[in-house]
Amino acid sequence: MIRTCDVVLSLVALIFFGPIMVLVGIAVFIGDPGPIFFGHSRVGRGGRMFKCYKFRSMVVDAEARLKHLLEHDEAARAEWARFHKLSVDPRINPLGRFLRLSSLDELPQLWNVLRGDMSLVGPRPVVQAELERYGRYAADYMAIRPGVTGLWQISGRSDTSYRRRIALDIAYARSLTFGLYLKIIVLTVPAVLLARGSR
Repeated sequence: MIRTCDVVLSLVALIFFGPIMVLVGIAVFIGDPGPIFFGHSRVGRGGRMFKCYKFRSMVVDAEARLKHLLEHDEAARAEWARFHKLSVDPRINPLGRFLRLSSLDELPQLWNVLRGDMSLVGPRPVVQAELERYGRYAADYMAIRPGVTGLWQISGRSDTSYRRRIALDIAYARSLTFGLYLKIIVLTVPAVLLARGSR
């Protein structure tokens, strides 16, 4: 049932958001010439790696900038080690900040849903290094498809701790029902419109 809804709803969303995605793609290229999409390897169901797609919100040399920052800024290095993200990230370009705040950067993940890499609802897709932080709960994470949205997104996102995020991921994986799936999709709409916890 959930997989059927994933396919139907993601197809409808791609058709509805298609014109917006075209405009965003053009804006990304004009604002910072380079690839429009960014694909990053994430851990999927069963531990299978897949490319998770987003509209590019960072400068073209983002990886080099991150490496330089972490080598020379102790505070940034500590924050990265703790949260695997930065509250003030010099890699994000001006348009990228808007895309992230509005969650428009994640629209290409609808393609991941159609491919079966992801579900509309599930744990946030993590990189291999992050999965290690799940410890004995890693199996729960890998038991289901990661999601475009989930309990974390409707519970404050970046306003919550990483430990809390893991707890929410595991809670969803262990109590997955079709009713909970639908509830999270419905609650995602106001969460995105109000940009709760986005940064």
